Amino acid sequence: MAGGESPGTPTRIALVHDFLLDIRGAERVFLAMCDIWPEADVFTAVYDEKGTEGRFAHRNVRASFLQKARPTARTFRALLPLYPAAIESFDFSGYDVVVSSSSAWAHALISDERTVHVCYCHNPFRYAWNDRDKTLAACPDPLSRAILRGLFRRWRQWDWIAAQRVSRYLTNSKVTQARIRRYFGRESTVVHPPVETSRFSPGPVGEHYLVLSELMRHKRIDVAIEAFNRLRLPLIVVGDGPDSRRLRRLAGPSITFTGRVPDEEAARLLSSCRALVVTAVEEFGIAAVEAQAAGRPVIAARGGGALETVIEGVTGCFFEGGPDELAATVTGFDDAAIDPEDCTRNAARFDVSEFKRRLPREVELALREGEDAAARVHPWFRPAARRVPRGLARPL
Repeated sequence: MAGGESPGTPTRIALVHDFLLDIRGAERVFLAMCDIWPEADVFTAVYDEKGTEGRFAHRNVRASFLQKARPTARTFRALLPLYPAAIESFDFSGYDVVVSSSSAWAHALISDERTVHVCYCHNPFRYAWNDRDKTLAACPDPLSRAILRGLFRRWRQWDWIAAQRVSRYLTNSKVTQARIRRYFGRESTVVHPPVETSRFSPGPVGEHYLVLSELMRHKRIDVAIEAFNRLRLPLIVVGDGPDSRRLRRLAGPSITFTGRVPDEEAARLLSSCRALVVTAVEEFGIAAVEAQAAGRPVIAARGGGALETVIEGVTGCFFEGGPDELAATVTGFDDAAIDPEDCTRNAARFDVSEFKRRLPREVELALREGEDAAARVHPWFRPAARRVPRGLARPL
């Protein structure tokens, strides 16, 4: 039984994620969800066991019809127009609860009226919503731009309709909460993402600064590269992605690219860096919390989740603008004045244990709200009562 059971009431829980092709921030959140409900079935549009380092190999993972194309983290974007149909193709009849983890399309799943759907939204699909204009501006071909504009228009219509089917929204930060309200007209509750703070600890500090990110244009890694080219200070860039080749061409001799590294190496680089540099306005930014868990400060673009995770002057500082402003901030920031204990203490607020405590409670609340709504319906039109199964929320 998934998530526990009460006498005579088996509980079936399904967990849904956009795609499982590699391990990034959203996938780490989903892994924590899988830990909470170890027997739940897992659904995703496409799945790569090797790309996800075998972390879901022991689960019952059900991929969509798109799995026949065998997409990888490098090729899956070519199937973009097909993902809405893929996520809507799953059959969730018979499940009491579906918990989705969505940055794009997982929230659009279709379930029957008796199933409670709780969506943990990392962000509404950025390319169709908050990054629409930037995405179109980056498309050089007029015909392709026109096609993409039409695709995004239809996507937003589909996305809004899909959002109305969700029983309850949870989200990772105040900025995403505001976007869900603005784009979907839905309220949501902030539950900060889980961070495995126990993986990190302070250590000897070296001379390098660090970028730890997926290498995509919206991450603005080129801002850090241009700033450190001018400063001629050592910068290590950890991560991979479609912008990797362009960024490597921009980099000067003081900048090193490592690609993806194992968790142990990422922890070592974080604990030994002078500061983590975050150039994008992130919805939350797990790496910023990981750096603080390792006792190191964060230099972040002012805005988004960093305003919730970084304490200015205590665990880091902010900059506004481009390479010039970042370079000036790095020059004026004294990382030696930051107390590592202040950093680790602040990071502890976002530990995975807090996420695992709050998420089941929010799901249980959604179930009870569903019961209350059903109770207000005339008995002639009321579906069979659904009890909240004991044990759904783990004891403290």
